[in-house]
Order: sequence, then structure tokens, then C-alpha cells
Amino acid sequence: MTTADTDPTAVPGVVEPEMGEELLSVTNLTKHFPIRRGLLQRQVGAVQAVDGLDFTVKKGETFSLVGESGCGKTTTGRLLTRLLEPTDGKIIFEGRDISHLGDGKMRPLRRDVQMIFQDPYGSLNPRHTVGKIVGAPFRLQNVKTEGGTKKAVQELLELVGLSPEHYNRYPHEFSGGQRQRIGIARTLALRPKLIVADEPVSALDVSIQAQVVNLLEDLQDEFDLTYVMIAHDLSVVRHVSDRVAVMYLGKIVEIADRVGLYETPMHPYTLALLSAVPIPDTKRRGKQERIRLQGDVPSPIDPPPACRFHTRCWKAQDICKTVEPPLLQLAPGHQAACHFPENQPGGEAPKKATAS
Repeated sequence: MTTADTDPTAVPGVVEPEMGEELLSVTNLTKHFPIRRGLLQRQVGAVQAVDGLDFTVKKGETFSLVGESGCGKTTTGRLLTRLLEPTDGKIIFEGRDISHLGDGKMRPLRRDVQMIFQDPYGSLNPRHTVGKIVGAPFRLQNVKTEGGTKKAVQELLELVGLSPEHYNRYPHEFSGGQRQRIGIARTLALRPKLIVADEPVSALDVSIQAQVVNLLEDLQDEFDLTYVMIAHDLSVVRHVSDRVAVMYLGKIVEIADRVGLYETPMHPYTLALLSAVPIPDTKRRGKQERIRLQGDVPSPIDPPPACRFHTRCWKAQDICKTVEPPLLQLAPGHQAACHFPENQPGGEAPKKATAS
């Protein structure tokens, strides 16, 4: 369903990668929002929302970005989908640099890179029917479907667990979970290869979150989708991710597979995040010490020098204030940016990271 022979929405001339191949590569991705003041609107500073990210996403996997609010996760997602223009760095999708493509050249690629938004209430036009909302990608991309757009939309609605009879209803007639399913149906319309899901369940009731997460997993298996999942709920991330990147104040501080990150976290910030995750097992509850970070997250307008976490880290020493720790491979498939990492295998020298 993802090859040009079977998918009528595939972009001609783009070679389909095989399972496990690199689909997306990000190098030194940076986004600074200028701060302007005065009559002449001169730039007096910048919000360093995203500052030099390096990572890759393989075809068919779920790669998650986690961290506190304001760390740059959502901005990163909007950069990947080119809803925002990067200040610096490269975004390579299927071997093609899409970092600074204009609207005309990006338009065909919008079929392959789609986004699920966090707010199921704000992402749907209240004046449009469900049929018009979900059918919009077909009209915008001039895609003709067998049996017509209405039939294709009704099939999509059924695919995400809604009734085809909902075609003529309006968003206000649905619950939050149903609205998010409508958004997912719209995202799936053109059978994208990469979906950036920006906290897709954080605005939903806990009872509905598991249903939407399971739906996303089922759709991934059925349509061979690749996800970049943005989240702050580490329990959800643990359930759905293959690999996880932890962000702090615009930078990635740790990347590892799901098991490695949760069982042997290496960066102190990751350790603090995991210590705050509630444990449902009453026998284990209370055995894990809660790490309470001191102070607030520094301003991205004027972040701390060197290691940005050193102002809140209980392990910080002088070197942390003067030398920025590089993102190094400390174990197979496990990278961390810390001068004094936790759980490091004994006797192994750090290896230069390859943004994997």
C-alpha cells in the first residue's frame, strides 16, 4: 500500500525505502524566534526554541520526543512537517532535503508527511461538516478516488471507528475522542508515510486515551506508517515507542530504545522524569525515590551556558558550567549528553554519536 504501484497518492520519482531503512534524518535542526522591539523593530534577542537537534527515524518505527512543557517538542514537530521554516540545519526526507522548500515544491510532499494536532477541538473547522473536513486532502491535492470522495471519506470514518453516517454532521456534535478520530481520518486520507503526532491523547479523558493509542498502533500495522510521537506522558510513550529522545530546553539530552531508556536511563534529567511517573503496582509503590528538581526551567531567551541542565542538576560540577557535553554513544543504541552519566557500562569509552 506504500509503493507507487499500489498507492495512487504516491509521489512519482521518489524511491520507497525498505523496512528499517532511514526515512527521516535531522541534522543540527535549529529554530530561533526573533524578539523585536522599538519603532524600527530591531532584533534584540531570540527565543532558542530548538537548538541543534540530530536524530534519524527509520521506516515503520515510532520515534518519540518527550520532555517538560516548553522544551521545544511541538516546535520540532512543526519543523518536521514544514509548518515552520528552520533557522538552520537540514531535514532529509527519503533522501531529499526539504529544509527550505517553497510552498509549491512542498505541496506534493504534503501527501507523505502529515500531522495529528494536540487539540481535537481547535484543529477542526466548526463550520464544515465531517465529510468536508476529511475530504479536504483529496480536493487540495486533486486526488481522484474510485467511487468518489464521499465513499472514500466514509471508508476512512469506518476505519477509525466512526460511523459512515457521520459524514454530514458537524464537529460540535462529537466528543473529544471522536473529534480526534476525525482528525486521524483526515491525516490518513492520502496514505502518508510519516505522521507527526503532537500529543494526540493529552487533551482526552484517561478512559479514552487507551482507545486512541490502540487505534494509532493498529493503523501503523495496517498501513506501514512511521510515527514521530510528541508527548509528555511517559507511560503512554513507553507503551507505543520503539525509540525515545528526551529533550530539555531545546536540546536532546538522551536517545535510546524503549527498554534501555526506562530500565537504564543515563542522563540525570531522564532519571528525574522517570521518578515522577506514577507506579500502579502497590507492592512497588514507595520503593522508588522521587527526584525533585530545584528551581524552574530557565528561559529559552537566555539559556544557561554549556550544559543547560546544570542549574537544576544534583551532579553538576564546574565542567558542566563551562563545557557543553556532546551527545555520545555510551552503550549500543544509547546516547546521552552528560559529563557524569548514570548507569554507564563499566570500562567502555564513549563513542561519537551518529544521530541514530
